[in-house]
Amino acid sequence: MGNEGSKKSRSSTELTQKEIALLKANTGYSEKEIREWHAGFLRDCPNGKLDQKKFVQVYKQFYPEGKADSYCKYAFNTFDQNNDGSIDFDEFLLALTATSQGSLDERLGVAFDMYDTSGDGRIDSRELANMISAMYDLVGDNDRRGDRDPKRRAADIIDKLDNSGDNKLTKQEFVAGCKNDPVIRQILAPNV
Repeated sequence: MGNEGSKKSRSSTELTQKEIALLKANTGYSEKEIREWHAGFLRDCPNGKLDQKKFVQVYKQFYPEGKADSYCKYAFNTFDQNNDGSIDFDEFLLALTATSQGSLDERLGVAFDMYDTSGDGRIDSRELANMISAMYDLVGDNDRRGDRDPKRRAADIIDKLDNSGDNKLTKQEFVAGCKNDPVIRQILAPNV
């Protein structure tokens, strides 16, 4: 009808050859695998968009004892690359690939991007404490006494990893710190 000759909308439920080529180049998946992922995505999101409410529901299945809302807000905002309030299939598959198949540096980079809620390229103590609290909530961990206090833990981590002395972590400091300290990596990027 009116849109037949127009450019494909990002919310479309059909994959173009151009999209498939882009996803093949950026994910390592074959066309068959991309089409299988797409079919599964459409079963869960028939309109081709994953909204934040559905995103939280999916996380709650994996973490039934925890509260997923805070953590999911950060993750959702990281994966919603075009900031339209939903995750389309391209964003979904690229996020899935980055968090599950990427190199350790790439996966830690995604974790950094999620923590950097201000988008300034640095993580400060407040951002880190908020994310640590969200991770505790996600797994149902209510023990926040002593050295498990998110603010204290954030300050200790920044103190240990901050090479520049500005009380903030750059992506390079974050990645290097997580790679070099398994305890910190377990706290900041447990699934990496």
